Amino acid sequence: MRTVEVMFVILILLSAFVITSQFAVLPTPRQAFGTNLRELSQSTLDTLNTQGLLSETVFSSSESDWADLQKALSASLPPNIVYNLKVFNISKSSDGLVSYNLTNSISDADIGTDSDAASLLVASPDVTFTKEPEKVTDGSGQNITLYILNCNDSNGWWITGYTGQGLASEFYELLSPYFATTVLVNSTAQFNSLLDNSNGFGGTIQNAIVINTFGESVPIPSGLTDTYSGDYSQYCRFLGQRVNAYNWTWVSIVGYPLYYVSNTIEFDGYDDHAWGIYGMKNVGTAGLDAFLEGLTGQTSSAPDIMNPVNVVYLSSSAIELCNYYGIYPNQYQTSSRALKRSILVSDYGLVATELFNPPASPNEDYIPAATYKNIEGGVGRGALTAIGLTRTPDVRMAVLALLMYYHPSVYRSEFGASGTSKLVTLQLGQQGGN
Repeated sequence: MRTVEVMFVILILLSAFVITSQFAVLPTPRQAFGTNLRELSQSTLDTLNTQGLLSETVFSSSESDWADLQKALSASLPPNIVYNLKVFNISKSSDGLVSYNLTNSISDADIGTDSDAASLLVASPDVTFTKEPEKVTDGSGQNITLYILNCNDSNGWWITGYTGQGLASEFYELLSPYFATTVLVNSTAQFNSLLDNSNGFGGTIQNAIVINTFGESVPIPSGLTDTYSGDYSQYCRFLGQRVNAYNWTWVSIVGYPLYYVSNTIEFDGYDDHAWGIYGMKNVGTAGLDAFLEGLTGQTSSAPDIMNPVNVVYLSSSAIELCNYYGIYPNQYQTSSRALKRSILVSDYGLVATELFNPPASPNEDYIPAATYKNIEGGVGRGALTAIGLTRTPDVRMAVLALLMYYHPSVYRSEFGASGTSKLVTLQLGQQGGN
C-alpha cells in the first residue's frame, strides 16, 4: 500500500512538471547566458568616439575613413559578433519637430532577430564650444584690476612643494579671463609702488584684488623693513589700512594669514631664516590681529582667533559654482587654520561669504574659508579672503572663493547648432555558440 502511494505522488509531480514546461516561456540559452549585446554596443561606441574615430568619420565623405572605421569596429568586437552601424543626420523644422535621416551605414553580415543596439550623439570635431567670462567690475561698472604678487625677492611658507612664483602663474592662468587687466607684481619694489599708489606697470589700484601667493608669509618692501623692524605686526596693520583706503580685496591663499614677513635681500642675517626658510621673519598671530585692526578700525581682546577643525565640506552653493565655472577642487578639505566667527563678526564687524558648511561640534563657531567684507556705515571698505586650509595649497579654493564673492557670469556657446551633431546607432547580433 505504501509503495502505491509513493508511485502516485511521483506521477503527480511528473505530470505537473510536464504541464509547466509546456506553458512556460523561457529565454533562449543565448539570452540567458550569452553576451549582453546592448552593453557591448554602448561601450564600443564610447571607445571609438573617445579615440576620435567616430567624430572624424561620420562627418567625412572619404571612403578610406569609412574603411578605417570598419576595420576598427571589427577589431573591437568578438569574432562571433556581427554588426550594423548606421549614421543619421539630425534636423529641426521651424515648428520644432526633430527628424533623423539615414546618411551612411556599414555592416558585416545579416543581423537576424536575435540582436540588440545602442546609440550615441556625436559632435563634429570642427565645432568649438566656447565660454566667454564676464569681466569682474565694481559696483559702478568699472573694471577691477587683479594684482598677483610674484615677488622674486620673497619666499613663502605653508605652500609645501611650491613657490610663490609658481603659484602666481597658476592664478594668472585660472583668473585672468575674468579680468580686463591682470598684473604680476614681480618684486617687492613694485609692491611698494602699488602700496604707494604710484605704480607704473598698469591697472587701476582703487577697488583692486591683490593675491598673496606666498601662503602664511607676506612680502615686505626693502624700504619698509627698517621702518617696522621693531614690530613687524605694525607692517601688517599698515597693509590693513591700505586695503581699507584702496577698497582692495586681499587674498591669503592658504594657512594663517600674515604670520611671517619675507624679503630675501634685506633679511640676510643669521636669525633671519624662520623655519630654515631664507629671508623670512616670524610675526605670529599678532600679524592678522593688526591687519584686521587696520582694515576695520576696531580692536579685539580675544586671546586666539584660530583653531584647527579637521575635515570640512564644501557648501551646496559652492558646489553649484564649481559646476558653473568648471572648477573642481575636492569637495572635502582639511582645515587647520579656521578663524573664529564670533570674533570676526562681533568684534570686527565683518560679513562673511563662506565656502564650506559649518564644521562639526564643537567647532561650529569657526570658519574654514571665506571672504570677509568690511562694512563701514553700510559701505564696504576692503575685504579679506582667508583660505584656512592645511598645506599643500590648492589654488582652486582661492579662485572659487573669489568667484563666489564677485560672481561674474559666464556666457557659453549654444550646443546643438544645425549640422554639428549626428546620431550613430550600433546594432549587434551573435552567431554560433557562446
